[in-house]
Formats: sequence, structure tokens, C-alpha cells
Amino acid sequence: MNKNIFTKHPKEVGESYLQHFGKALKFSCLLFSLSLKALMHAILPFCYETTVSDKIKKLSEGMQKRREEAMNKG
Repeated sequence: MNKNIFTKHPKEVGESYLQHFGKALKFSCLLFSLSLKALMHAILPFCYETTVSDKIKKLSEGMQKRREEAMNKG
């Protein structure tokens, strides 16, 4: 059976291609923002002292929960 490479992974996590695109784009923008904050922290250590690490922990927990929910649906 020939699977569409654009929809295989989104279906695995219970999303359409466009839903997955939107979430991945939002995630990309957030990571870019965090990257800029980490750069600012490198230059000025008193800025964003725990912001980046706190947000990454929260993102990881959210992604794990989403993954578990998708596995429970399937």
C-alpha cells in the first residue's frame, strides 16, 4: 500500500495535514522566540534567567501528553 508521506505522520498523531502544519509552525515560531531569548541571556545573563528552560520543560510535557493521547485514541 502506498502511503502519502505528507499525511502519514499527522495521521499518527491524530491530526490532518493542515492541523499538524499549524501546530508545527506555531512550535517553530515559539522555538525561534526562545532562541532569541537564549541569545539575549548569553549576552546579558540577568535577562531571561529561567524563561527558556522553564518553557522547554513545559513544551516537553505538553508534547508527551499529546503523544500519549494520540496513542490512546489509536
